[in-house]
Amino acid sequence: MTSPHSRPRPRGGRRPLALPLGIAAVMALAFLPNATATAADTAGHAPASAPAADGPDLSYVVNVRPGKGGSAAEKAIGKAGGTVVIAYDKIGVIVAHSKNPDFARTIRTVRGVESAGATRTAPLAAQSSDDLATRQVLTAAEAKKAAASATADQDPLEPLQWDLPAIKADKAHKVSLGSPKVTVGVLDSGIDDTHPDLAPNFDKKASANCLGGVPVQKDNAWRPVAGESGHGTHVAGEIAAAKNGIGVTGVAPGVKVASLKVAEPATGMYYTEAVVCGFVWAADHGVDVTNSSYYADPWLFNCTTDADQKALVTAVTRASQYAERKGAVNVAAAGNAATDLAQDEIVDDSSPDDSTPTSRTIKTKDCFDIPSQLPGVVTVSATGAKGIKASFSNYGKGVIDIAAPGGDSTAYQTPAPPATSGLILSTVPGGSWQYMAGTSMASPHVAGVAALIKSTHPHASAAQVKALLYKEADATACTDPYDIDGDGTVDAVCVGGKNKNSFYGAGTADALDAVTK
Repeated sequence: MTSPHSRPRPRGGRRPLALPLGIAAVMALAFLPNATATAADTAGHAPASAPAADGPDLSYVVNVRPGKGGSAAEKAIGKAGGTVVIAYDKIGVIVAHSKNPDFARTIRTVRGVESAGATRTAPLAAQSSDDLATRQVLTAAEAKKAAASATADQDPLEPLQWDLPAIKADKAHKVSLGSPKVTVGVLDSGIDDTHPDLAPNFDKKASANCLGGVPVQKDNAWRPVAGESGHGTHVAGEIAAAKNGIGVTGVAPGVKVASLKVAEPATGMYYTEAVVCGFVWAADHGVDVTNSSYYADPWLFNCTTDADQKALVTAVTRASQYAERKGAVNVAAAGNAATDLAQDEIVDDSSPDDSTPTSRTIKTKDCFDIPSQLPGVVTVSATGAKGIKASFSNYGKGVIDIAAPGGDSTAYQTPAPPATSGLILSTVPGGSWQYMAGTSMASPHVAGVAALIKSTHPHASAAQVKALLYKEADATACTDPYDIDGDGTVDAVCVGGKNKNSFYGAGTADALDAVTK
């Protein structure tokens, strides 16, 4: 899944959210993943005596046994015409660059190398970007009206945040705002930590720019650059916008947020090497919860039957599991293609999204959205203002773990007054606030609830926090029939019981239980 660039774009021709005309919203697109075959592994391929160097300059991940085999593999990388960018020895993942078109196939034959693959299909130089939609801007009149209706214990724009009472966050805040000792790492397009709603809760020490796979803190590199997507800042505000008499309020307004910048500024692409860096950095810097409102490009699904994509799955799996072993709860968005991820086969006509997409049918038993479908990751579907599955949200029995507000067309799910938009209001760069919608917005709500649980139970392991997250969720029965646009046609079929089903998983996240149980 991916979030948008400066304005969201259909990643490789992905189906945009089906909202009625007149609703101009930034769709933080967390679409489902699909994979296309790249170079097939050729066992026994002998290293060339003189590596070719006439191909595009690409980035690769090379996976070796953690803690062992790294030095030998690094020497072999050089012999195969590659350059080591960084080696994450703890998880056995090496990031390398090479212009040798046979690099991946050659390095796979090296003793100790378990898998290797290109992380992109386009050269390291920038790719193109396509606009999808414009943002729905909060008008001055709306802000003034909201402030006039705010109660003494509300921030000025909180009356417009229907999503907070939807998960009882407003009631939770009367008990606890969360602990400043808890940090949520936002793997995204960067966070504007100068925003007045975010500055009080920003964790600078745990923040870094991970583009290219190498963490950088110098010169506030974790911030979005001019013209870059405000997606990461919006996500951060949903989690931890301070309750300070300014703007909006986050789900956990007392915890800290850290920026782990993993999205390319020019394209909004989230490549594997950056995602690996983000998880490892989070693990090594005390981050308690991570939020991933994207999918790792360029494949919508990464298939383990493909040599390159298998390597990407392995690398991100190792990184996310390393973060969990170090205590982090990893939360991710399920995607916005209104697709049943549990069906046996899915047609992907959008991958690779950084070059030329081709149509293929993937088998879901072999192909995964990363990181949301990786082991241990909390996968989140989106609900609208009426508490039912958002029109765009992906779903699937055994895939969705939990649900939370992600917004929907106001025409489909209209919030109760004084809220006016069915989308999610939060912070954006430059000290302002805007509406967005997507499972990208649902995931940070769950990350915020997980942070509240960690605040209440500071010594709980990641597994224990997840267990409480699911146990405390409000059981939400299947919406049957599900006819979101009211045209008499069923738009999706929910299966399962009240406590575990394909639309809502264990149910809707509950912030009040998070601070009281």
